[in-house]
Amino acid sequence: MRHNKHHASLGVTREHRAAMLSNMAASLIEHGKIQTTLTKAKALRPFVEKVITKAKKASVATEKKDALHLRRMALKDVRNESAIALLFNEKVKEFANRPGGYTRIYKLGTLGRNDAAEMAQVELIKADDPGYKKTRKPAKAKAAAPVEAAPAAPAAEAPPAA
Repeated sequence: MRHNKHHASLGVTREHRAAMLSNMAASLIEHGKIQTTLTKAKALRPFVEKVITKAKKASVATEKKDALHLRRMALKDVRNESAIALLFNEKVKEFANRPGGYTRIYKLGTLGRNDAAEMAQVELIKADDPGYKKTRKPAKAKAAAPVEAAPAAPAAEAPPAA
C-alpha cells in the first residue's frame, strides 16, 4: 500500500527535491523571506516548519544531549550549518510563544515569467504578528434579520384567521 506517500514531486528526482528544499529553507532562515514558485512555496512550508519545531524543542530541552540530537536532526534536513546555528541560537526566540504556523505565503502572480508559473513570497512570521482576523459580524447580522422577520409574519397571519 502507498499510504502517506503523497508529496509535491516538483518534477525532479528525490535527491534533487531534498537538496532544493534544503537550500530554500536555508535561504528563508537567513533572509527572513524568499521569492519562489507557488508550488515550491507550498512544498517548503511543512519542511521548514518541522525544522523550526525541532529548534523550539531544543530550546526547552532539559538535557544538553537532547538539544544536540535535535540540532543534528535539523542539520540532516537543512544542510547549512550557519543557517541552523542562526535558527537555533537567535531566531528560535521569535517563535517561542507561537504554537505553529511559522510561515506565510503571499501569491504574487506570474511576474512575466516565460513559463507562466505563479510566483509566491514565503516569509517567516514574527511571534508578535497578530495576523488578520476574519470578520463574521456581517454574516451574523444577515442571519439575525430573517429570524426577526419570521415571528412577525405569523403574527400578521393570525388576525385574519380568527
